Formats: sequence, structure tokens, C-alpha cells
Amino acid sequence: MITVKSEEEIALMRKAGAITRDVLELIGENAKPGVTTRRLDAIAYDYIKRNHAVPSFLGYGGFPNTICASIDDEIVHGIPGNRVLEEGMLLKIDVGAGLGGFHTDAARTFAIGSVSPEKRKLMDVCRESFFRGIAVLKDGARLGDLGAAIMKFVEANGFSVVRELVGHGIGTTVHEDPSVPNYGIAGRGIRVSKNMTLAIEPMINLGSRKVAQVPGDDWTIVTADGSPSAHYENTVVIGSDGVEIITL
Repeated sequence: MITVKSEEEIALMRKAGAITRDVLELIGENAKPGVTTRRLDAIAYDYIKRNHAVPSFLGYGGFPNTICASIDDEIVHGIPGNRVLEEGMLLKIDVGAGLGGFHTDAARTFAIGSVSPEKRKLMDVCRESFFRGIAVLKDGARLGDLGAAIMKFVEANGFSVVRELVGHGIGTTVHEDPSVPNYGIAGRGIRVSKNMTLAIEPMINLGSRKVAQVPGDDWTIVTADGSPSAHYENTVVIGSDGVEIITL
């Protein structure tokens, strides 16, 4: 069921969104060669709890950590651990914070030290595709308009859009209806309405769009061809003439 939030509920989500935003900025400051993903997870957990919020991902569907930490060919849902960040890696961090029973969700791709020109372009195009997508969103727009705008920009730059993983509604749970694909046909799909809250998250690959599950791992999704991937996400509120980004 698709929910439309009240002004009071959106106010709570704005506060949670500010915490999510700040967690990602803090992780960006600490994501350097020699640091483990487990250390970044601890930094995120401590910050969220210190701000009287709850880590939205911790325990969600059995997920064991506060953040998803995915490196290079890992697209999403990487589990933090003892892996040490190295120069040239692309690190994707996905995190959520909840306050007053309402959640927000956002992701960033960080360059660890100096990365290759291909990786730099991949992360830049991924981020820009998000903004190309939300530029067409407002009360009454269709989700196909969003997906088509993202896909057109990504593919024009020579990259591919992951199709098995999509954005989603968000509110009292991390994942609500509707599903929000990063591909589509303009003029098709459900219409969005004012005060709907969505987590929009392009995931794009340097190579093929095909994905695979890591053997023996119930969570981590990787590119099937081993190529690098990038991820960028924000929680937004649909308005009359556009969207409000509450995690940026």
C-alpha cells in the first residue's frame, strides 16, 4: 500500500534525514586507505545512537550491521568486516536512520584516495543521474518519467543501469510501496502525489547490467562480470512543483 505522509510525519522524517545525511558526511571524512569497513560501521552506529535515533538497517530482515559497505564490483548490501580500504577502491555506503517511528535512507559512493578516470566518471554519472531523474518528479508525474530520465543519461555515458535492484517508498518501514525503478518508459508507471516519500537510488555498472549473488552470502550483490559499480541515493518528499531532498 502506498502511503501519503502528514506534515507532522514529514517533519519527523526531515529530522531523521538530517542524521542520515550527517552520518554519510562523517563516513566520507573517515573513509581512507587503511581503515576497515567495520570501523566505519561503528562510527555510523555511534553517531546515530548519540543523536537519539535508531539505525534503520540493523536487524532489518536479519541484516547484521548499521551500514551496507560495498566495494568495487559489490553493488549493494555488502556486510562490514575486517576488509581494509585501499587506494583506488570505490566504496558504496548505504545507511538509514529512524526517528519517532519514521525512517530515511541514503547512499553515497566514495573514492578511496586516487581512483581511475573510469571509476571517477562512473561515480559522477551515477550521482548526476539521480538529479536528472528527480528533475521530472512532482505531484502527478509518473515513475516511468523518472526511470526513463535516469536510464537515458546513464546509457548516453556508456554505462548500464541495474534492473534487479530498485528504489522504494519509505516511511514507517525502510521499504514501502511503490517500487521505484531506475529505468522505464516516460508516460508510464504509477502517478506520484504530494507528500509521498521515496528513496530514489540509481545503481549503475561500468560493464554489463547483469548481477549475481555472492556464494554463501545472503546479502552481497555483485556485478556478474566483475566490473565496478556505483550507487547514489536520497530520500525525497514529492511536492507540487518538484521534490524536497531530506537527506542532502
